[in-house]
Amino acid sequence: MKFFADFHIHSKFSRATSKDMDLEVLDKWAQIKGVHVLATGDFTHPQWFSDLKSKLIPAEPGLFKLKSSAIALGKHNPALSNLPSISQKQPTRFILSAEISCIYSKNNRTRKIHLVILSPDFDTVDKINTYLGWIGNLKSDGRPILGLDAQEAAKIVFNVNPECVIIPAHIWTPWFSLFGSKSGFVDIEECFEKYTKNIFALETGLSSDPKMNWRWSRLDKYALVSNSDSHSPARIGREANQFDCDLSYRGIVNALKNKASKQFLQTIEFFPEEGKYHYDGHRLCKVVFSPQETKKAKGLCPKCGKPVVVGTMSQIDDLANRPLGEKPKYAVDYQNLIPLQEIVGAALGLGAGTKAVWQEYKELINYFGTEFNVLLNATESQISATSNSQIAEAMRRVRQGQVKIAPGYDGEYGKIKIFDDGEQASFSKQKSLI
Repeated sequence: MKFFADFHIHSKFSRATSKDMDLEVLDKWAQIKGVHVLATGDFTHPQWFSDLKSKLIPAEPGLFKLKSSAIALGKHNPALSNLPSISQKQPTRFILSAEISCIYSKNNRTRKIHLVILSPDFDTVDKINTYLGWIGNLKSDGRPILGLDAQEAAKIVFNVNPECVIIPAHIWTPWFSLFGSKSGFVDIEECFEKYTKNIFALETGLSSDPKMNWRWSRLDKYALVSNSDSHSPARIGREANQFDCDLSYRGIVNALKNKASKQFLQTIEFFPEEGKYHYDGHRLCKVVFSPQETKKAKGLCPKCGKPVVVGTMSQIDDLANRPLGEKPKYAVDYQNLIPLQEIVGAALGLGAGTKAVWQEYKELINYFGTEFNVLLNATESQISATSNSQIAEAMRRVRQGQVKIAPGYDGEYGKIKIFDDGEQASFSKQKSLI
C-alpha cells in the first residue's frame, strides 16, 4: 500500500520542543498531514518510554497504534481543539524511534554525531536504554548527549537486535552530523568502522536535497531519507518519505534496503535553500557566502575576521565527483514543497500563524482530507474553487519551483518569496473588479 512516513521527531521531553508533543496530539496531526507512519521520537527518555508503553498497542508487525482509551482521553486536550476535521480511515501507525547525540574524540578531533535509531519492539528498546543509561543521563533530555563513539553506539544497538536501524541524522549539518564541516568525517567508514555494513540509509536534512547528494557517488548505495525533525505538532511531515510496500516494520526496512524494488517511491523536501545551513556565513555579522565567495574570502568573515560556518552546499561541493543534475541508477525521486500554511500565508500576504491563514488552512484540510493531498493532488482549479485564486496560483508556483529564496546560513532559516512585493494587492484588485 502507498503511505507517507516521517521517521524523526521529538517528544515534549526534548529541549526547545512544544509541550503539545503528546501522543494524542501527534496522532491527530499526523492524520491532518497525511503521515501514516510516524516516529515516536525520544524512546530513550524514561518518562516518554513509559508513556509509549502505556498508550500504544501493537498494530501491524513492528508498528503500533494509540489505544482507544488514550484517544478518548485526548479529546479533552486543549491542543486538539479548533483543529481541522479529518476522517478516521487511516489512523496513525507509530514506529519506535529515538535520536542520540554522540560527542567524543576520534583521530585527534572532537566528533559530534546525531543518530536516529529505529526499533521493532519494546523489549529491544528496554535493553538499548539499559546499556545507554550506563553511559549517560537519559533523564536529562529527550535527545540525550552521550560521550559515546558512534561506532560503539552501533555495536550496542546491533548487538541487542540486528533488526534495528541506525540512520545518521541530517548528515551535512555543520555542528552535529556525519559529514558536518565542524565535527564530522569525510567518509562513513571512519565513523562506523566494521558496522558500516549495517548502515543503509542516510538522512539528508532540511538544508540539502537528493539532487545535491547525488553529486557524490559514494552515497549511491544508501537510501536518502528525509524527515521533519519536528519539535512541534504542526511541523510533522515538512519532510517525509513515500512508500508502496507492506505496512510493517520489516516491509519499510526492506524497501529502504532494496531501492531497485521501487517500493521507496519518493521524498518530500524543503527547498534546501530554506534550511538553516544551506550557505556559509556568519550570523552575528550578517555575512552570507556562496561556496565560491567563501573560497575567495579564504573562509574568513570580512567583518570580524573569524571563520565562517561552512554549510551544506560547500561541503558537498568539496566532496562531489559529479555535476549537478546527474541522477544515479535507482535514485529515488523527490519533490520540493513548502508547508501549506506558509503557502496560504504568502498568498494572502499574512503571517503563517495568523487567524485568517489558519481558517483558510482548515477549510482546505476539511475539503481535501490531508495536507499532502492538497500539496500533491488537488488541482489548481479545485483549490481556486474551494479557497481562492491567489492560493491556487501560489500552489502552482511552488509545484513548478517558481520561488525566490534568500538562502539560510549559520542557523538562520532561508526566506522564501512566492510573490513579488505588491502582487497580493494586484490579486485583490482583480478580485474586486470581477
